[in-house]
Amino acid sequence: QVPLVESGGGLVQAGGSLRLSCVASERTIATYAMGWFRQAPGKEREFVAGINWAGGFTSYKDSVKGRFIISRDNAKNTVYLQMNSLKPEDTAVYYCNRLRYRGATEGMDSWGKGTLVTVSS
Repeated sequence: QVPLVESGGGLVQAGGSLRLSCVASERTIATYAMGWFRQAPGKEREFVAGINWAGGFTSYKDSVKGRFIISRDNAKNTVYLQMNSLKPEDTAVYYCNRLRYRGATEGMDSWGKGTLVTVSS
C-alpha cells in the first residue's frame, strides 16, 4: 500500500481549468504507473487517465481526451492532472492510485479521500 494525498479540487465555472496533484509521502511512486479516477454522485468510480513510470505513455477516458493532461514529477513523488475546458459532467471526487501495469484501468491500493471538483454551468 502506498498512501496518496490528492489536492487541488474546487469550484469552477464551465470552461475553466484546475490542476490536481497527488503526492505520496511515505514511499516512492517513481517506479509505478499511476492513474487518476473519479466518482460522480450516484455513480461508480471510473478511470480517467493513466501514465507509465517514466511519463512517456499516457492513456485517457474518451470523454476527457484533448481536455485533460496527466503528468508526473518523480523527483517530487507527485502526479498531476491538468483539467481544461471543464464541463458540468466532470463534477466528481477525483482520486489517484497506482496501476498494476501500463495501460491498466484499475487501482492497486486502497482509496484515499480524494479531492472534490465541482463544475458549475
